[in-house]
Amino acid sequence: MVSSSHETLHRIFQEDPGLFVRAVKGVGITFADPVAAVPFPTDLTENRPVERRVDTLLRLETGDGARFLLAVESQGKPDSDKPASWAYYLSHLHAKYRLPPLLLVVCADRRTAGWASRHVDIGPAQWPSLTVRPLVLGPDSLPVINSPDEAARDIPLTVLSAAVHRRDPDAGAILKALATALKDLSADDENTASKFIELTEQGLGTTPAANLWRQIMAADLSFFQSQTAQSLRAEGRAVGRAEDILLLLGDRGVEVSEEARERIVGCQDLGVLGVWFRRAITATSAAEVFGVSDDG
Repeated sequence: MVSSSHETLHRIFQEDPGLFVRAVKGVGITFADPVAAVPFPTDLTENRPVERRVDTLLRLETGDGARFLLAVESQGKPDSDKPASWAYYLSHLHAKYRLPPLLLVVCADRRTAGWASRHVDIGPAQWPSLTVRPLVLGPDSLPVINSPDEAARDIPLTVLSAAVHRRDPDAGAILKALATALKDLSADDENTASKFIELTEQGLGTTPAANLWRQIMAADLSFFQSQTAQSLRAEGRAVGRAEDILLLLGDRGVEVSEEARERIVGCQDLGVLGVWFRRAITATSAAEVFGVSDDG
């Protein structure tokens, strides 16, 4: 199942193809800046009952006259079947378009990035006929962008940095810098700012950083009037009210099961949360908060 956080790690390159050049500088690879980028179909299926689909595929033309295909894969965990699929992608793209293909794998955790960085030989040990060498971006190769000025200079790279570092202690600093940069951007281009807000939320997945991002949006981007931001502000208020309920019950010594905790935290209806909060003031059990008596 494709997750929203998976989507951000490759979709961001569709929004700004030049991000590829800036991002891979961290691993010591230099490309000229793109002067043109054309999205290509991602479906690599042939006339047989096997579907093969790359996440993002772009044809890039750079300032020094180079032309190549950039295939971006978002990888969430090691997968022993992937190198064979990647070899197929690269061979198929080269045969179909007669352009040199480059595979970029983006990982949000160090273990997966380390696994993806391996060179995989295909063929006999004496003479492998094909070697798969992905170019990998992960937490150790992408910079931590925690300065608002630096974030404003390259918002797409900061969004990618936030997604890749979402489990790191630096995640909060990146998100605060990004929020400041987006606030300035929205004054001139609200639609673009909205797009990057949504990509950031998707890229953070279900990590604690995602809750922090919603709270930042609710508190710091009240000026932002788009539907996305309004939704985020509502979610931020809901998260805050849920935390108030849990804190109140904890202070009163009321035991809250994991199931009840998930129900409270997962509720996005401010009206319902308000009712639960008022009940939590006197409730002696989580069941009473939900309006269920302890005896049935």
